[in-house]
Amino acid sequence: MNPLTSAAPAQKAFAWSTAEKLCWLAVLLYTAYVLGQIDLTQERLLHGVAQGARFLARMFPPELGRMDILWSGIRESLQIAVLATAIGVALSLPIGLLAAGNMVPGPVRTVTRGFIALCRSLHPVIKAILFVKAVGFGPLAGILALVVGTIGFVGKLFADAIEEISPKQVEAVRATGASFMNVVLFGVLPQVMSRFVGFSTYQLDSNLRNSTMVGIVGAGGIGGTLFAAFQRFDYDFVFTILATIVCIIVVGELLVNAARKALDV
Repeated sequence: MNPLTSAAPAQKAFAWSTAEKLCWLAVLLYTAYVLGQIDLTQERLLHGVAQGARFLARMFPPELGRMDILWSGIRESLQIAVLATAIGVALSLPIGLLAAGNMVPGPVRTVTRGFIALCRSLHPVIKAILFVKAVGFGPLAGILALVVGTIGFVGKLFADAIEEISPKQVEAVRATGASFMNVVLFGVLPQVMSRFVGFSTYQLDSNLRNSTMVGIVGAGGIGGTLFAAFQRFDYDFVFTILATIVCIIVVGELLVNAARKALDV
């Protein structure tokens, strides 16, 4: 028998396998099940569209007569975000090192990884509520909540980056009889510094957004002002606050990109 004629037919290009088809079918079935459970109907969607249109109409024209209140909250949110990022990133560096399996013994890595998982397990608003209960209302609670979140995010990514480095440079530095700190400074950090800067700048951008949320529960920043405006139905002032937050995020993104280009990272 000719082996060419007995071979299995080649699969068509870009064709889905049976397993992929089953996975997509399972996703579609589960989606249909969820839509049935949450009572999503056409009537509710149409009502929501009409209600949203009325809500947007009440936002115009924007309220510009309370800029002193707006800038006071924005300034506090920026202070919370910058301080939380600086402190959190500074703590994430040693914590990330202790969570890297190629730098420390296994038990130390396990304990540190567990601590990092604990730091990122709760939403920033939940952490802010806990710190408000612990230290009282004000920006200190917001800073502490975002510091914990920064450790959970940057610490994990930094530890993963260290575990992916090339061991040759580390072994070369160790062969000179260098101390552990010198191994870190000259064997580890040069290989991960660009990624560490990237993680830090992204976290600053994230903290700028999160600093507006933690104020809703009394942890300082513009979030408290935004929540109060919603409660008073001052939707024109709500639009002014939201537009200012969006502008700050966009400007922050531009500044971060410019800094990364300047540092060539």
